[in-house]
Amino acid sequence: MDMKLLEGKTALITGAARGIGKAIALKFATEGANVAFTDITLDQNMQSLEKEINALGVKGKGYVSDASSLESSEKVANEILEDFGRIDILVNNAGITRDSLLLRMTENDWDLVMKVNLKSVFNLTKAVQRTMLKQRSGSIINMSSVVGISGNAGQSNYSASKAGIIGFTKSIAAELGSRNVRCNAIAPGFIETEMTGKLADDVREEWIKSIPLKRAGKPEDVADVALFLASDLSNYVSAQVFNVCGGMNR
Repeated sequence: MDMKLLEGKTALITGAARGIGKAIALKFATEGANVAFTDITLDQNMQSLEKEINALGVKGKGYVSDASSLESSEKVANEILEDFGRIDILVNNAGITRDSLLLRMTENDWDLVMKVNLKSVFNLTKAVQRTMLKQRSGSIINMSSVVGISGNAGQSNYSASKAGIIGFTKSIAAELGSRNVRCNAIAPGFIETEMTGKLADDVREEWIKSIPLKRAGKPEDVADVALFLASDLSNYVSAQVFNVCGGMNR
């Protein structure tokens, strides 16, 4: 029987009850990883994902945790360590949008997006780094966005938070590399999720026209790249940003 790519590893994924986070959780579980995942509320999505992961013959457990709070992040990291014994992979995926032009954007819209999207990456990375340093191995994968690279009108808060993630990723790769801990970012483009499902049809069509591959991406397209970065296939890859955008950012 073929050895699975993540056999014996434990992954922690934030904001994983739906969308890209969920696709990554299931992909990792299929490849043999035990998966701990967090979301802000215990709902049906969380419970059904837990069942789906366990059905794949690995251990899966969901935790209610606020990624934007350092205290909550440290608490959940400790709980996961107790329950799973190790953390080999961290995927900082939790994120929200509060889109509007700067003219109409409130201070709260700015602060909330920064807190949930960017501060969460600081919180969880800080919470798991000691474990990874001690293990002398680990892969940290941060979810950025193509708009963190190119910007987007009406998304100055979101773009700034996702650009911040790139700077953080490269810095952490430099800090932790000597202990064999890698840190990379993924910048998804137009991916079919609940978040993009709210867009008007004409906006959607415009987006798809601008993509050389002429289609929206699927959460699984992002999950495949996350799998590469989580596994030993990317042993010598660190401080990189992978655009998963069908060629849109070029």
